[in-house]
Amino acid sequence: MSVQVGKPAPDFTAKAYHKGAAREVKLSDYRGRWVMLCFYPADFTCV
Repeated sequence: MSVQVGKPAPDFTAKAYHKGAAREVKLSDYRGRWVMLCFYPADFTCV
């Protein structure tokens, strides 16, 4: 998977917490809409 500035992002599936439940979402589910991705790598881990 190659990511480049100015190119469309590759489609991916990720686990997300949405409306009180954990579920899987795909980037392609939001095609044609604005999307903001937030990533907290250690947010739910015991450090």
